[in-house]
Amino acid sequence: MVAGAGSGKTRVLTRRIGHLLATGQAVPSEILAITFTNKAATEMKERVTAAVGPVGQRMWVSTFHSACVRILRRQAHHLGFPSSFSIYDTDDSRRLITNIGKDLDLDPRKYRPRGLAHQISALKNELIDHEAFAPTAQTESQEVLAQVYRLYTERLQRAGAMDFDDLIGNTVAVLSLFDSVAAYYHRLFAHILIDEYQDTNRAQYELVRRMVGDGAEGLDPAELCVVGDSDQSIYAFRGADVRNIEEFEKDFPGAEVVLLEQNYRSTQTILSAANALISHNTGRRDKRLWTDAGDGEQIVGYVADDDRDEAAFVVNEIQRLTSEGLDAGEIAIFYRTHAQSRPLEEVLLRSGLKYRIVGNVRFYERREVRDALAYLRAVSNPEDDVAVTRILNVPKRGLGDRTVEQVAAFAAREQITFEAALRRASETGIGPRAETRIGAFLALLDELRMLLDSGADPEEMVEAVLEQSGLVGELQASNDPQDESRLENLAQLASVAGEFMNDNADGTLADFLERVALVAEADELPDHEGGLVTLMTLHTAKGLEFDAVFLTGLEESVFPHARSLDDPVELQEERRLAYVGVTRARKQLYISRAAMRMQFGTPSSNPPSRFLEELPDSLIHWKRTGRDLSRRVSAGGRGAAPALAQAAGSARRTAGPIVDLTAGDNVLHPKFGLGTVVSTAGEADKAEAHIDFGSEGVKRLLLRYAPVEKL
Repeated sequence: MVAGAGSGKTRVLTRRIGHLLATGQAVPSEILAITFTNKAATEMKERVTAAVGPVGQRMWVSTFHSACVRILRRQAHHLGFPSSFSIYDTDDSRRLITNIGKDLDLDPRKYRPRGLAHQISALKNELIDHEAFAPTAQTESQEVLAQVYRLYTERLQRAGAMDFDDLIGNTVAVLSLFDSVAAYYHRLFAHILIDEYQDTNRAQYELVRRMVGDGAEGLDPAELCVVGDSDQSIYAFRGADVRNIEEFEKDFPGAEVVLLEQNYRSTQTILSAANALISHNTGRRDKRLWTDAGDGEQIVGYVADDDRDEAAFVVNEIQRLTSEGLDAGEIAIFYRTHAQSRPLEEVLLRSGLKYRIVGNVRFYERREVRDALAYLRAVSNPEDDVAVTRILNVPKRGLGDRTVEQVAAFAAREQITFEAALRRASETGIGPRAETRIGAFLALLDELRMLLDSGADPEEMVEAVLEQSGLVGELQASNDPQDESRLENLAQLASVAGEFMNDNADGTLADFLERVALVAEADELPDHEGGLVTLMTLHTAKGLEFDAVFLTGLEESVFPHARSLDDPVELQEERRLAYVGVTRARKQLYISRAAMRMQFGTPSSNPPSRFLEELPDSLIHWKRTGRDLSRRVSAGGRGAAPALAQAAGSARRTAGPIVDLTAGDNVLHPKFGLGTVVSTAGEADKAEAHIDFGSEGVKRLLLRYAPVEKL
């Protein structure tokens, strides 16, 4: 289905799933539905369940990455990974590549970790592994990249970890290399549905082909239904390939194409502007968005003397709209790059209007949250070198970079993990004081792992990490006013774990870490908040809608961006980005440009954006045309502690009676099986036991949490 903006494509997919179930053409377990955000997946499953009942909960409805994780948890052993593999995000990958660069003595100014990570990601999106890339390297830079790529792959494998690109690529690999695995999933899924198909990259495309199957081994290919819009393909910089949807009929002969052109969001004026704009792109399937909601208001245009004048116009209009009764939460300001937000923020602050900026440092990327999660990952997976390295000196333990380098070098020589090297610190050449501090750190990890083995759930583990690591104590002792908000963020992490347990009563720490790792950027967008104007880049705006939209910075070299002006392919993507911006508006659209704008610290004058020229005159009311327009246009610390205490306090389970054990007692543990008590120590909440579980080894369990039954 080729679905125009606001045409209800998600609703169509949901209705199709409901029809398949209601007519008996499929049972829930035979359906795989893929969306691009967890939020969309949850919404789709809820809609289907509301239509067909609880049976709808048994469907696979998830993002590409979540579906692949689910497959790999069962099949990763075929590729030499544990089922409990860690998931590295962008920051983790960059840290690992930084370490590799140090080991290779690379000049970080010439070989930037961010650039190397981006190149490796691009290769993985094209399903080119390090073995295939190495022979093609011709320049010195390519040879360095091949070397870094090889070491990066090896260290991920050694750490029992995959990055986000691996989740897709390794699933393609396991389906390609092992016929029995492919046959299992071909039998499982008779119907595959993909939303936002225009945003798929090469690896995701191959994954879809492998999941559908080719009729081998007497198994019919799955029925495939994709929904997308080539006019909204704006993620080429992430590897998305618009050809996947443009050439769908060639890839799947006999496919039936259905056009969805009726729009249920915007006025006809806004849709006519969008139609006119996107018609200047070539090679696209023509479609004309229409609505029966009426023409609505004209688009309002404004040409400002400079970017501050533009900001003043935007804020004045917002004040007028809100005084007329429009909720500020239904108003959005879009710009091409984050740097354009500064003058807008300044005027908003002076006006007293409340606002939020989407796309700044997101919750799970904040330092203190990442530190806490790194503790949890290190406890869950001792082979996660990136996590263990990150927390070794967090909070400060007096262990300098030199100590870390010595331990890392020893680990590399011995071909062991970083934690294993820490446990052999006496062999690394570090001093006795550093040895003592490392010993205290390892004792902390051991205590936390004992708690986990004893049966503590994710909520309790978050609480324990926050209390025992010293993260909270360090922030509470700080006089930095920013540390108050950092404490609030840690309290929020405790709340997130609590919400996870409410939804997943039997969820493990690994399950919680997986959920956190798979949260996509779009999933972190809060719902429209009353009283808050939203500021965001156009790329972030995809999938959202607002009553009133301000599309700012419509100047050549700003939007379209300067780097696209000499590249016809990139220029077409910029136009698609403008189309996305226009079609976010329900009732009112504003367009503006500045005759002069501060760029890189100097005033710059750019001509009007070509996108302005491509909008019909009759649709626009210009409130100001400026002096030089052409004729065409003229027509924490202490305050946050209670919040943390409250969040942490809510995490405590209602403790039952602590089992009374003595040496020699036989016990049963749901995870480790039958065991014999070796020794006990401590009293009441501090009571613990060493229990021999045979092949599972001797475990030290805190009896307050341990789900052991005395036999």
